[in-house]
Amino acid sequence: MSIETIGFIGLGNVGSKLAGSLLRNGYGLTVRDLDRTRADRFVVGGASWADSPREMAETCDMVVTCLPSPAACSAVMEAEDGLLSGMGAGTVWAEMSTTDSAEVRRMAELVRARGAEPIDCPVSGGCHRADTGNISIFAGCSRTTFDRAFPVLTALGRRILHTGDVGTASMLKVLTNYLATANLVSVCEALVTAKAAGLDLATTYEAVAISSGTSFVHETEGQVILNGSRDISFTMDLVQKDIGLFQALADQHGIPLEISPLLTTIFADGIARYGERELSPNIVRRLEDATGLEILAPGFPAEMIDDEPEEAGYEVIANRS
Repeated sequence: MSIETIGFIGLGNVGSKLAGSLLRNGYGLTVRDLDRTRADRFVVGGASWADSPREMAETCDMVVTCLPSPAACSAVMEAEDGLLSGMGAGTVWAEMSTTDSAEVRRMAELVRARGAEPIDCPVSGGCHRADTGNISIFAGCSRTTFDRAFPVLTALGRRILHTGDVGTASMLKVLTNYLATANLVSVCEALVTAKAAGLDLATTYEAVAISSGTSFVHETEGQVILNGSRDISFTMDLVQKDIGLFQALADQHGIPLEISPLLTTIFADGIARYGERELSPNIVRRLEDATGLEILAPGFPAEMIDDEPEEAGYEVIANRS
């Protein structure tokens, strides 16, 4: 049974761009957000508005949640007029938030009890790639559900990885966000040290970019740090949530991590200094404040723009040989 109509709840920095990809690719789209004004441009562009999550689930083949926390998603699902109350046999629920694997598995059982199909499918790659449909998607679900939803997933993103059962995608997502956070802090330390040593920061950026020290974070967030905008549409409270989920996963399995607790301390301090809604690359301000140095260089962009053309999505196959 093909998926033709899709409901989307959560039109924030990432969700709005994912919903835009669905509209751009010709899907029948119904939207909802606590802030109605976020939905206006989608409605103008041809989408419908749902007066409640229940109404959305009753009228759409697939419903997507892309929300800031596990608690927010659970509230949307389990409210009296929530998504669960409107789901029926064959409805697909796709959870695209960065969330807790245990909570997404709990919710998946409630979805299955309604005869519906759950997919745990967070995205990775930055808002600029979500905007062009070139973002990566992890999908945790049965293979049957994956195959049914695959055309939709390839409209939302480029590289699609089936990770196993529901919950596996969320675990991998918080793992990759942890790695990105560790890399962000190390990039900040490297740039501040380069400045203190009298190195030209534009030259430093290029040296790292062509070396074994480069990374996705350096090549994206490093640029907006040097520009001074520090704008990647991601805030310190979201970093704190994500690395906390990773730490909880490690604690659950008795892993004595050393770097992760330090990152938690660094971002707790950043939030105490600058506020929880401060842009996450501004964690570099802790070192700017401590040294009196400005980590700025001319010629770098204020925001990341994906200049690659939108390409058809495809499945990434894990090498299990």
